[in-house]
Amino acid sequence: MSAAAQSVLRVALLGNPNCGKTALFNLLTGGRQKVANYAGVTVERKEGLFDTPSGQRVRVLDLPGAYSLNPLSRDETITRDVVLGRNEQEQRPDLLVCVTDATNLRLNLRLVIEVKRLGLPTLLALNMADVAKDRGVSIDIAALERELGMPVVQTVAVQSGGAVDLVRLIQDHLADRPIAARPWKAAGAADVAATQREVRRILAAAVREPPDELRVDDALDRIVMHPAWGYVILVATLFLMFQAVFAWAQLPMGWIRTGVEATGSLLTAVLPAGLLRSLLVDGVVAGAGGVLVFLPQILILFMFILALEDSGYLPRAAFMLDRLMGTVGLSGRSFIPLLSSFACAVPGIMATRHISSARDRLTTIMIAPLTTCSARLPVYALIIGAFIPQRTVLGYLNLQGIVLFVLYLAGIVGAMAVAWAIKIAGGRAMLHPLLMELPSYRWPNLRNLFFGLMERAKIFLVRVGTIILSLSILLWFLSSFPAPPADAAGPAIQYSLAGMLGRSLETVLAPIGFNWQISIALIPGLAAREVAVSALGTVYALSATGEHVAEQLTPMIAQDWSMATAFSLLAWYVFAPQCISTLSIVKRETNSMRYPLLMAGYLFVLAYLVAFVTYRVALTFGGG
Repeated sequence: MSAAAQSVLRVALLGNPNCGKTALFNLLTGGRQKVANYAGVTVERKEGLFDTPSGQRVRVLDLPGAYSLNPLSRDETITRDVVLGRNEQEQRPDLLVCVTDATNLRLNLRLVIEVKRLGLPTLLALNMADVAKDRGVSIDIAALERELGMPVVQTVAVQSGGAVDLVRLIQDHLADRPIAARPWKAAGAADVAATQREVRRILAAAVREPPDELRVDDALDRIVMHPAWGYVILVATLFLMFQAVFAWAQLPMGWIRTGVEATGSLLTAVLPAGLLRSLLVDGVVAGAGGVLVFLPQILILFMFILALEDSGYLPRAAFMLDRLMGTVGLSGRSFIPLLSSFACAVPGIMATRHISSARDRLTTIMIAPLTTCSARLPVYALIIGAFIPQRTVLGYLNLQGIVLFVLYLAGIVGAMAVAWAIKIAGGRAMLHPLLMELPSYRWPNLRNLFFGLMERAKIFLVRVGTIILSLSILLWFLSSFPAPPADAAGPAIQYSLAGMLGRSLETVLAPIGFNWQISIALIPGLAAREVAVSALGTVYALSATGEHVAEQLTPMIAQDWSMATAFSLLAWYVFAPQCISTLSIVKRETNSMRYPLLMAGYLFVLAYLVAFVTYRVALTFGGG
């Protein structure tokens, strides 16, 4: 091994889900981290760096959550293979840090004991030590070290300095380099029983817990998981989230919009009329800049999702919805993947690998795109901002937020309807009882929220700077060439390649109220939903006569479209076929082309039918 490789200590964090492992990873590495997927599998890989007080560089790997080294999921398989040195993409760690929830050692110690049997250099981090102390859980560190045969340290991952002792302990074990792991075999029933007996013995020797009594978590669960009040709280939480997306984002959106407008005006003023000015102003600024303005709304949506996840509420919502989802042939296990799809359908579909039933997993994959992803938010915000007045209802409710909530609700209802149809078509299926660990309630950690939002902002800005910018430039080119004839009447874009394509598609989409500009925008929108907004910005900028008006896209579509067309386009985007990324991840997860093709087909038909009905009903009630 080279001297450079020897100089960096490789440490892997492993532990049960909900033990605070990722929070500890964030505390150790701060912003010096990167996230990717393991090659060939849809399992996330997180790696970061930190330096010990002595100046030693440490590379930290945050392994996927696992309950055991006997894997039942792809996540657990990756964790086992990395720990055992079987993963060809990952060099085996020099040091393992088993992260446990100090309030729930009874569940967490099974994995620790399995790791101990490997004979590898290992430390034990008792995370959430402050919560355990507040609950009257007393842990004899010396006794626990003696029983496990490994160093033990307490950590508080949500506090600054909460990992100082862990860093010191890692530094003390810099000389512990990997040794050959002891042979590992899959555990049978007798092995599992022996491990559980060992857990009970260690708990009796080193841990003292208070008598069972009604805890704060139990008291909260009586309300949050109540058969009636629980649904009220869930709906109210989601309603607040969508209200905030519009109400809280107005000020930062105004700042970004002003910056985009100023950039467009500056370029118009300093550049002579011609192709270069048209490319920068009508292609780049009107396209990519038109999408950038919606970043605050996307971050607010993600802030709520991350906070709900960090608080421990999501597993409880899954339990509560288990019976309701059972009526359409699903279980509560589908709730978290579907909720993840509100952010993006890709990680939502990836999250279905935790569903043990193959039929439930496939059904969840097929309906995941119907839950409205954040990429549709710019489209919704553009149309709602143009056609729904900015006013309050009942004194304090934002009307635009109400409309957005209805659109998200329509997607949920559509998903449940499709799941019910699959259930009817497939006949009776075996019921799978929902068994899930309920983590303790806790206040969302600001550090975790910050890093989560920064990661989402980075992903969005990269999309704006790569996919959306590239497609905006491509669309500008298609909308600018060939040049119109000398005696042409009307905007030059009508004579371009994009204009001709838009006119052709208009004959198919006219029954649902779409004009040729909308028809053009739908095509690049297949690559990424947000691109539809940038495409509309480019098309209307090139369609405009007189001065540059790309920054005035909202009033332009309000003048050009009817209310019926606006409602029809909203309905289309609730059910429309998903982006190429979603279809490709469906192929990857199902290992078949059949299901992405089936998904694209049924979503297109459903979107067209719903948009047609919406358009005709709106015309009937004067929306023309």
